[in-house]
Amino acid sequence: MKLQHKPINFEDARGTITDIFVNEPKQHCTIIFTTKGSVRGNHFHKVSRQHDFIVSGSFEAYGKDMNGEGGRVEKYILNKNDLAVWEPGEAHEFVALEDSVFITFVDGLRGGEDFEKDTFRLETPLHEEYKNQPSA
Repeated sequence: MKLQHKPINFEDARGTITDIFVNEPKQHCTIIFTTKGSVRGNHFHKVSRQHDFIVSGSFEAYGKDMNGEGGRVEKYILNKNDLAVWEPGEAHEFVALEDSVFITFVDGLRGGEDFEKDTFRLETPLHEEYKNQPSA
């Protein structure tokens, strides 16, 4: 996973403006509200790239490279204004540390009737696999 913390681009008495993407259109966008303790994801996409922008709240995020023999599960903490980029073949899972909101942008199949066409669910939650993997 590639992680970027997005800076505020403009601020005045009315509030702030933060650019998430510049000259980089997406094929699908959705906003996701998640309650504390809830788990989202636990899947990967074979051809789609997914970008997740944290609007509010925070998450433990887990990622694993599913290409080839697969790799170790990595753990990340995502906070407001963080942008996580998951490449094709990177499994991802989110555990909300508090009530949270994030926006998902996808390059590839994802929205409407195409939602499951490039979504491959994992049998074991990544956060469980992370807890049970041997230390590096």
